[in-house]
Amino acid sequence: MCGIWALFGSDECLSVQCLSAMKIAHRGPDAFRFENVNGFTNCCFGFHRLAVVDQLYGMQPIRVKKFPYLWLCYNGEIYNFKQLQKQFGFDYQTLVDGEVILHLYNRGGIEQTASMLDGVFAFILLDTANRKVFLARDTYGVRPLFKVLTDDGFLGVCSEAKGLINLKHSTSLCSKVEPFLPGHYEVLDLKPSGKVASVELVKFHSCKDEPLHAACDTVEALPSGFDLETVKSNIRILFENAVRKRLMAHRRIGCLLSGGLDSSLVAAVLLKLMKEININYPLQTFAIGMENSPDLLAARKVAAHIGSEHHEVILNTEEGIQAIEEVIFALETYDITTIRASIGMYLVSKYIRKKTDSVVIFSGEGSDELTQGYIYFHKAPSPEEAAEESERLLKELYLFDVLRADRTTAAHGLELRVPFLDHRFTSYYLSLPAELRIPKNGIEKYLLRLSFEDSNLLPKEILWRPKEAFSDGIASVKKSWFSILQDYIDQQVDDLLLEKAAEKYPFNPPKTKESYYYRQIFEKHYSGRSSCLPHYWMPRWVKATDPSARTLKHYKSAAQE
Repeated sequence: MCGIWALFGSDECLSVQCLSAMKIAHRGPDAFRFENVNGFTNCCFGFHRLAVVDQLYGMQPIRVKKFPYLWLCYNGEIYNFKQLQKQFGFDYQTLVDGEVILHLYNRGGIEQTASMLDGVFAFILLDTANRKVFLARDTYGVRPLFKVLTDDGFLGVCSEAKGLINLKHSTSLCSKVEPFLPGHYEVLDLKPSGKVASVELVKFHSCKDEPLHAACDTVEALPSGFDLETVKSNIRILFENAVRKRLMAHRRIGCLLSGGLDSSLVAAVLLKLMKEININYPLQTFAIGMENSPDLLAARKVAAHIGSEHHEVILNTEEGIQAIEEVIFALETYDITTIRASIGMYLVSKYIRKKTDSVVIFSGEGSDELTQGYIYFHKAPSPEEAAEESERLLKELYLFDVLRADRTTAAHGLELRVPFLDHRFTSYYLSLPAELRIPKNGIEKYLLRLSFEDSNLLPKEILWRPKEAFSDGIASVKKSWFSILQDYIDQQVDDLLLEKAAEKYPFNPPKTKESYYYRQIFEKHYSGRSSCLPHYWMPRWVKATDPSARTLKHYKSAAQE
């Protein structure tokens, strides 16, 4: 994890523009560098480094003697860089996994480069010999990337929007900052003036398609067919492989553990594999919640079962409420459920950074979208519509859960790893018949749970634990985080303000006091950027006015059961 930033064709003094790059310094607390591009005085790269691999030669932009005309700034981890080296005979000059991008590009161009990378990434590649700039982002947008491109060819690129919104330019303030679409690459011509012109934007991978890099994966061809035992075995093999490849790190590995199915599976498989490869320190797991909250109790049970070094962060109401503005600033969104769920994750990340030496943090993001874990999937009209909804959610992850997971951890200089969003694992799961993937017997993620039932990785009551919304599970069932927020915000927003909300905020107008409160804070920091959120996250197939699982009829608390 790191922060990348680049400008091409700036009319303003670069030493002034570079101040904007300091707004993402939290993403790389170990070192930073600004570097001008030879022959293009109005182009430069900025880089904030979190040193996870190759402590000596990991600074960026990466340049190697073999390709003096290539400049690379990237954020991410390429898990198959050694397999690609073996397959194509690449001669690496550093231990940096991202160096493979230069070799792939030299061998087969940008299309092959983006398609062959197994990992999470956002990169800016400059080819001064052919006067080209390339941008690319991984399939699910696990690593963030934003850009601004003016009519006269000034380009700004950054890991977070906050590094671009105050850039100055001769024709205008650069206000139209947009997320770069996941699973795409863009080709731009670089003019002698340093300005650029977009040539094409290409989608190189869809979540349903088996990735091109599967051909050189450590797990070879799997048994075909959809009989249940074969499917369960393939799911276990691919998920374990997804966790194993993410063990690549020179810094200590930890794991977020809510006690729900997803984070518990990740933690259990992670600890098993760490033992197998003789990692000689205990796995630290981290849970957050109010005293005796459902998540804390469940996480404690999982940690005892798997044998991790477990840390509990007790959340008090005042601390959670005080964090709201910091969280919205970090997130760059005003989406209701994203903000709610981010507060706990932000505070546990803060604890990890201050109190431990874990830096590479595993988490369970992506499972709800992939395996139909949201409670409203019980209301899907048909398996086919449930499958379509699952794909829609995966495509929008970069606006919601993946955004939350990246910003809350990156705000504290941590690197997140999400095995459920492994390209090979997700493409296989999505290839299964729709009927196999739907909730069964009143239980969501039924197939995933069934696949691990005989593994003894988790206690049965955890493996079959019903879905808790993260923002709800951190509080007691009697007084949820959802309710605590409502009580506080009700005192902060006047009824009259809410009545006139549509006049003040015509785009995505707030419908509740809570959404109004968040919107006010968002506009304070990111005025005029409301279009960054195309719509609020809301459940489908139910009459819901709030995204919380607690408002759905299917939701059952432990006290009710």
